[in-house]
Amino acid sequence: MNKRTGAVSLPVLVGITGGLGSGKTTVCTMLEAMGCSVFEADRVARELQLNDPEVIEGIRRMFGEDVYSSDASGKLLLDRQRIAQQVFKDPSTLKMLNELIHPKVFKAFRDAVHQAAGDGVRIFLKEAAILLESGGDKGLDILVVVASDLERRVQRAMKKGMGSREEIQRRIEAQWPQEKLVERADYVIENNGSIEDLEIRVRALYQDILNQAASFR
Repeated sequence: MNKRTGAVSLPVLVGITGGLGSGKTTVCTMLEAMGCSVFEADRVARELQLNDPEVIEGIRRMFGEDVYSSDASGKLLLDRQRIAQQVFKDPSTLKMLNELIHPKVFKAFRDAVHQAAGDGVRIFLKEAAILLESGGDKGLDILVVVASDLERRVQRAMKKGMGSREEIQRRIEAQWPQEKLVERADYVIENNGSIEDLEIRVRALYQDILNQAASFR
């Protein structure tokens, strides 16, 4: 990870990632309750797909005009399932989609960091499913990976209605292996127990990051 160097100013920039069903969003929710601010990169990307004219036009070129539709009120709708099916079959399409969206997400993150610094935020989290794959870890101070056993991940995703077991397993296989993420991490949060166990681990992480923040200006 290409971390900031020299005299580093607040906020501490912390990347939170993990594979599908690992529980990274739960970890971020806990940290937010403890006082951290969170930038949800995946949510920002979804919003761009519905609100940014350049992104909308690019998606139409890649997937066809009818990938978008409108509801009765005229609200724009996107067939995300169709996109997901196509990009998992064709890595080149996924690459083009990422090249369209990720630069705009990076800019939104930089703007959010600037705002957070002005607001006096001490710890600023960047949550993203493909943080490392996209190069989104560049310039962060700390990388946290949430890890969990494969079967637990599949079960969590199924409970959220994210597809059948086979579909979820294919999506997991399309991501970086969990072991590769763990190798890059500064901290690994194991999420194989109860929610209470997870909160204990997250609270310890928060305290450690808070201690590091004391050395920032």
